[in-house]
Amino acid sequence: MLGVLVRSFAQDQNGNVAITLALSIIPCIFLTGMALDFTSATQKRVILNAAADAAALAAVTPTMMGQSNANAITAATNMFNATASTVTAITGVTPTVAVANSNGGLTRTVTVSYTAQSTNSFPNVLGLLTGTPQASWAISGSSQSTSTSAPNINFYLLLDNSPSMNIAATTAGINTMVSNTSAQGGCAFACHESNPAGENPPLGNPHGEDNYTLAKNLGVVTRIENMASATQSLMTTASTTEASNNAAYEMAIYTFNGSGTTQVQTLTSNLTTAANAASTIDVLEVYDNNWLTSTNDNNDTDTDFDSAMSQINNIMPTPGTGASSSTPQQVLFIVSDGVEDDNTGSCSEPLDGTRCQAPFDTTWCTTVKNRGTRIAVLYTAYLPLPTNSWYNSWIAPFQSSITTNMQSCASTGLYFAITTDGDISSAMQALFEQAVATARLTQ
Repeated sequence: MLGVLVRSFAQDQNGNVAITLALSIIPCIFLTGMALDFTSATQKRVILNAAADAAALAAVTPTMMGQSNANAITAATNMFNATASTVTAITGVTPTVAVANSNGGLTRTVTVSYTAQSTNSFPNVLGLLTGTPQASWAISGSSQSTSTSAPNINFYLLLDNSPSMNIAATTAGINTMVSNTSAQGGCAFACHESNPAGENPPLGNPHGEDNYTLAKNLGVVTRIENMASATQSLMTTASTTEASNNAAYEMAIYTFNGSGTTQVQTLTSNLTTAANAASTIDVLEVYDNNWLTSTNDNNDTDTDFDSAMSQINNIMPTPGTGASSSTPQQVLFIVSDGVEDDNTGSCSEPLDGTRCQAPFDTTWCTTVKNRGTRIAVLYTAYLPLPTNSWYNSWIAPFQSSITTNMQSCASTGLYFAITTDGDISSAMQALFEQAVATARLTQ
């Protein structure tokens, strides 16, 4: 009977289930506790990673790009801590913010990394493996962000206001001027003379006015008038662009003729002031033909590009990178018809031993560019006048070289040319926008 009972007990399967269940409870508890703590740590890591992302971005916002690295580090740290403080059951949160600058300080790369300890709900479970209760689970992460800011730029406008620039701006205007100046053989230029009656022969206009006044009376718009209004419009474009780029642009305006440069507006960040100053731009007034004043017979040498470039080169400071921690970049903006008329004797065949008409010498352009200043050139094409004997004798021989010289004066990508009937305002704005768009690539 005893033997039967023993055999029956040995063959009973119900006991095995109980033993197996009892033995499996231990790893199940272990795995469940570990899974809960791991899931909790993972969730906290996701939140802290998002905090690191936000912190890295906070240091490279358009506003922050204009501030110092120290301020950027503070902004990133504060952003991270603001989120990290909302995470419960976590200790030892340590953020580290590293900032690197490149591209002359215009590009900033920010790396935010952190370490932390996620408090475990089942410290003794993990302790079964190590022999020591594990109070926390180590977590870490990092994020990186890079941004390049638009540089601050000072623009120096050097505008040709010599008599040759005051030609009628359109074909229709040129025809009107020619048809109303028959005594001069037909002249398309609105030259400004304080003593038009002193001409020999007199200017021959109905009321004895100079061509400048004649053009106004006839309603003929001249190239210089368009240049003045275009310069005013440019200030509006510059104001809008600096706001969208979160950059600072300053403007200085100078005209030039045979007497070098004349300051129209000193360097200013007030672009409204610069626009108002631009409205005063006008052609050089002379006494009469060949005479600058009643006592100065300068033989009409009214365009001295070399002197103008020498003077503006001394006015412009050494350019920086344009970053907030540096001085602004410098851009020289030249508008001219590209023909020099002075008494430097730089021509191979001077007109009378002293007077020289020739394409601009680009030597000074090279000097300015070698300093790191970029040059933007708007060439208002010198109008061929094949019916004019003076043009045929002295200008026509080098007409084809004017464009070449003006283009070589300009920095890469910063050359624009317009002809008669061309829109100076659109051309100036396009050239300005190109100068701004390529600025960060030049340092």
